[in-house]
Amino acid sequence: MSNSVTPAIDGGASVSREQAAGAAPALRTRALSLWYGARRALDAVDLDVPARRITALIGPSGCGKSSLLRCLNRLTDEIEGTRVEGEVRLGEADVYAPDAFVHELRRRVGIVFQRPNPFPLSIHDNVAYGLRLLGIRSRRELDERVEAALKAAALWDEVASRLDDGALGLSLGQQQRLVIARAIAVEPEVLMLDEPASALDPAATLRFEELLHELAGRYTLLLVTHNMQQAARVSDFTAFMHAGRLIEFGDTDALFTNPRERQTEDFITGRYG
Repeated sequence: MSNSVTPAIDGGASVSREQAAGAAPALRTRALSLWYGARRALDAVDLDVPARRITALIGPSGCGKSSLLRCLNRLTDEIEGTRVEGEVRLGEADVYAPDAFVHELRRRVGIVFQRPNPFPLSIHDNVAYGLRLLGIRSRRELDERVEAALKAAALWDEVASRLDDGALGLSLGQQQRLVIARAIAVEPEVLMLDEPASALDPAATLRFEELLHELAGRYTLLLVTHNMQQAARVSDFTAFMHAGRLIEFGDTDALFTNPRERQTEDFITGRYG
């Protein structure tokens, strides 16, 4: 794998790529492998995910991108017949330690899926859902944190007057931003996004990409996308995967303009397969 480049955690969006070298990553995998029954989906993946930056995961369908996300917050635990080997660390915490608290891990490492999945509840109660699970009961605190999350997800101005309306009545783009608000309301450290713009129209996609840049100074973002232009536009770092293996990782501009591996070049130029 290429040499990892990671930014300083306490600098937020002001941290430059040049300042990134040598800082601790937000997430780190070593020799991470995953099996679904007899099928090997990930093959000894070593990856350092830079803190408070946007890292894109690219690669052909079925190469292991989504499986990698699910390993990082142990959603693979919910799939019968899976087996995981290797190491995942969130900061210094061992994600797969026998005494690891999975619910706390999933609070710290949130995930947003390809299609928005709002609950059949009000807009307010969707965002407050995780907060209530954390034991927050004060209406004032819930309202303040719901408002803060909706503002951070660039949705507040559109829904402030109708928080009691059902979330399923929102547009797809609004639903996706609502799901992001629900995820960030519980203050995660890492937000993983699995093809989150694939169902959105161009205008909603543009607004979504703008939102990613706004969030990157506060959260570590890990984005799975099949859209090479999107990866090039929004990410600071890119990882290219193929057949369950991490082929290349590095600065997005460098990877797209001067990839080190022939497989990477073939994929991003459309000659793959």
